[in-house]
Amino acid sequence: MLLRVRVALPDRPGSLAQVTKVLGMAGADITQVTVLDRGAGMAVDDITVFCPESTTRQDLLKSLQSVEDVAVEGIWVTREAPGTYPELEILKYITTAGDRALTTLIDSLPVLFSADWAATTTERRVLYASWRTPHEPAIPEGLPQRPTAMTLDDGLHIIHAPLPPLALGLILARSDGPAFHRIEVHRLARILEIFLSLPATERSVARQLRK
Repeated sequence: MLLRVRVALPDRPGSLAQVTKVLGMAGADITQVTVLDRGAGMAVDDITVFCPESTTRQDLLKSLQSVEDVAVEGIWVTREAPGTYPELEILKYITTAGDRALTTLIDSLPVLFSADWAATTTERRVLYASWRTPHEPAIPEGLPQRPTAMTLDDGLHIIHAPLPPLALGLILARSDGPAFHRIEVHRLARILEIFLSLPATERSVARQLRK
């Protein structure tokens, strides 16, 4: 089982070593560490670990709670293989995907961001959604005209990103784990910026809208 662990810890020598030691003792094999944030004497890290079936998320949580000054923000399942750059592979494929450019992107985003589902919307109607999207996904009103992370009243974490050239909105959602970090919002915004710059993107979406 591949898990992502998000922790907030003191930004001082030895803090991360304590965390990795405890994870190792709990049976987790650490495969990647990503620093999301640093400032005011604290750091926020995403740690990807491989765990055998005998090691549960609750086991990891209890182990980490024993480390002084470390706060666990979330532990959730991820499908993003560590040590790779999957967004580059996806964008490369999209350049030759033709009419499937948008659907390929939407199907890929939940994997890229360890999320549950993604969907594009137009006039409060779902245009295309990934396979785990609810029958009637939550589409909040009054969303800002910039990529924004938020947590809805039911606890669902989302990023909403407008796609002005296509007159569409994009929603990326996860119910498990912590709220989306600003670094994740920035990463999504960059992926969408590149996607929208591809010559075939607007034409392929226009053909889909006419179907």
